[in-house]
Parts: sequence; structure tokens; C-alpha cells
Amino acid sequence: MEIATLLIDGEGQDASGERTFERANPISGEPATTASAATNEDAVRAVDNAAGAFPEWSNTPPSQRRKVLMAASEALRDRADDFVVAMAEEVGATEIWARFNVGLAADMLLEAASITTQITGEIIPSNRPGSMAMAIRQPAGVVFSIAPWNAPVILGVRSVALPLACGNTVVMKSSELCPRTHRLIGEVLLAGGVPKGAMNMISNAPEDAAGIVEAVIAHPAVRRVNFTGSTRVGRIIAEVAGRHLKPALLELGGKAPMIVLEDADISAAVAAAAFGAFMNQGQICMSTERLIVHDSIADEFANSFAKKVKTMKAGDPRRGNTPLGSVVDRSAAERIMGLVSDAVDKGADLIAGGSANDTIVEATVLDRVTPAMRIYSEESFGPVVSIIRAGSDDEAVRIANDTEYGLAAAVFGKDFNHAMAIARRIESGICHINGPTVHDEAQMPFGGVKASGYGRFGGQAGIDEFTELRWITVQSGDLHYPI
Repeated sequence: MEIATLLIDGEGQDASGERTFERANPISGEPATTASAATNEDAVRAVDNAAGAFPEWSNTPPSQRRKVLMAASEALRDRADDFVVAMAEEVGATEIWARFNVGLAADMLLEAASITTQITGEIIPSNRPGSMAMAIRQPAGVVFSIAPWNAPVILGVRSVALPLACGNTVVMKSSELCPRTHRLIGEVLLAGGVPKGAMNMISNAPEDAAGIVEAVIAHPAVRRVNFTGSTRVGRIIAEVAGRHLKPALLELGGKAPMIVLEDADISAAVAAAAFGAFMNQGQICMSTERLIVHDSIADEFANSFAKKVKTMKAGDPRRGNTPLGSVVDRSAAERIMGLVSDAVDKGADLIAGGSANDTIVEATVLDRVTPAMRIYSEESFGPVVSIIRAGSDDEAVRIANDTEYGLAAAVFGKDFNHAMAIARRIESGICHINGPTVHDEAQMPFGGVKASGYGRFGGQAGIDEFTELRWITVQSGDLHYPI
């Protein structure tokens, strides 16, 4: 099996001592990828190369950066088949999810290309005669990007595209669960023309992750950190970054609610809920985990939803004959089924699914979920969704906000003004009216509140994250000083 090596200074390089690790296929258990296992010294070498490339890349004209990112977008689309195979073998993803990843990631590169000429400043009126004061944005330096496995192309590309567009150089740490998929991202960026050293990628054995993260963040050349992943790990990243006074952008876990109001279109809500809850086996930070339904329509909604979910079969994604694939590993399946068992034992109604064959977990619906059940508050990150019944709008909002998380949410109702009023009361970074909780666009300010993290990817908000805002003055005339 060909080794997925490190990408440093534009070239594939072995880790020190030719250390490697293996990622197994979650279904068969057979080796899916052998990847280089970087040491702390390898990681520092990657940062040194990024720092060396920064002066040239940061001074590259925006038209050139735009050209490179557009070429990388085309290179990404050209490698779609390779991403499909890698995602199926490493994380059990279906072809439709892999191709969706490629399409949105390619759009993110195009959006980043368009951003290159939108990094602007302003003239600020000064109280000092003869002084012209400017606020300008400049590239920050080396950006350390850490991407997860669940939407590996989307989130991997998102972690590097805008930093590169802003003139920064990047060191990306791939996920231990999909090192081949993430390495492909590095390959397409280099194929698009990102210069040597501007884009570096390191992979590591799981047991080495904490040390490598610490070593990279501590490096003086690293000026920004962005991480997408679990809230548990995000807290660690935030603590390390805080100790070194490095700004961090964190997009973390979620427990997305979808409120179904009395006047909702039931069929539309059912379709959106099924997509939002079960796309990629529910392994999306925005996945619909809680369906908060008004009592008056709860029975009708639950019956219709259960009927829909029973048609959503799970299977081996390599066969390509089911809408759902595998969860990421056996421990995930065991954890998910443990949440289901706990809920049923405490009185929840199992109205669809509820079983698993190793890592193939059925789409599962639990009705009449209460706060006494673990699944009410714990992020399942799998193909299981809870129906929670509410007696009023106020109760529905209270339930929606009764969580440490605050990433995505949705509200369904025919009265737009009423639905908007509900949406504004939900504590989340993102909320969609009459649409699913799973919704991403490259130009939107994407991020959460509370334990779902802080900062925003995308568009103008992303420029703010990956540049330094500086105050510069040009002064003239006969200046007078008090001493």
C-alpha cells in the first residue's frame, strides 16, 4: 500500500525514522491507509517552511492568488473519484456524501478566490491636523489548521482556503481517521499552483496528537489557529492557544433543534428533518438531533416521520445501494446504541430503527424523549433523532435552548413573522426558517455560540479572522509636541 506521506515544502516527505500508522476500514477492519506519523520535529519543520514562504506569498498580488485558488478548485473537481474512494474506505461515507463534499469544497475555493480583492481598509477621520489615519488589514502569518473526518473535504478545504486567500501560509494537521482524504486536499492545492511552503500538511499517529498540537501552536511563527471538531478537544485547543496568546477560531459540537410549529407544513418538515438528521449517518455538526414538535400536531408528525425513516436503509457504501453508510467506527456504534437503550429503558417510544450490525446503524427515531434520558442532552453524532413534545411556543424555545450547544437550528411554520420571532429567540449561531439544520454555503458567516465555539468561517467574517487589523497614519505639516 502506498504511504500517504507528509507534504512539506511542496514535496511528499517521510516522517522522521519513516514512522507510519494505519487507518482501518470501519466496516471490514482491513487497512484502508498507511500514513506517515509525524514527530514534533517534523511538525516544527513544516511550520519553518510555512514561515519561510510567508514573505513571498503574502506579497503576491490578489490576481495571482485568485488564479491559484480557481485552478485548485478545478483540480479538486478533477479528483472527485479519488475522494469518493478514499472517503468510503477511511470513514464509510456514501458516494453522494463524498461528491457533495467535493462540490461544496470546490465552491469554497472559488469563494476564497473572490475574497482576494475584498480585503479592504478604511480612512478614519483624525483629530490631528495634517494626519491621515488608515485601518488596513494584512496577512497574519502562519495559520495552523486542524480539520475533522466527518465532512473531510468540506472542512479540510475550509480550514485552509480563506487563510491562503488572505495571504497567509498554512500548516494543516490531517485527521487520524482520514489521512489519505486530507492529503488529497494538499495535492490539489499544489496542483493549482500554491507555491512550495505556502501549503504544508502533516499527519500523525493518534497517540502523538496532543504533543504535535502543542509544538505547532507554541511555534513563534504561528499567528492563528483554526479547529473544527468536538467540544472536548476544542476546549484543549483553546487552552493551549490561550497560553500562547494565539487567536483561535473554534467550530465545535452541536445538538441542533428543529422546532415544528402548529401551522407547519408537515410533509415539508418531515422531508427536512429526515435529511437533517440522517445525511452522512447524522455525523455532521449541524445534524438535527432534536425535533421539538407542538403537542397538537405531534402524533401526525411522528407517524409521518417514522414512515419516511423506515425507507432510509443503511449499508456498505462501497456497494452504493443504500442512502446511509457506516458510522466512523465500532466505538461510535456502541455509544449510539447505548444512548438508544438508555432512552427506551427510561420510557421513550422507539418508532423506527433501533438496531445495528457492527458499524451499520439503522436510522432511528425516539419519541417522547425527556430530560431524564441521556440522549436529551448528549450529542449522539449518529443516525438517531429525538422527538420532544412541547405544549407552547415558549416551551419549545425553552427546550431548544436547554443545551450547552448553539450551532445550528431550524423553525418550521407558515406564518413567516411568527417563525422569525421564534428563530430570534433561539441561542444558535445559525437558524433556518422552513429549511433543514444541515445547510452550508461558502460565503456565509458559519459558526456557533456557547459550547459550539466562537469565531466565524466564510465571507467577510472570515477575513476578519485571518488578518491583522492595523492602524497606520501619515502625518505632515508643522507638528507641535508638549515637551
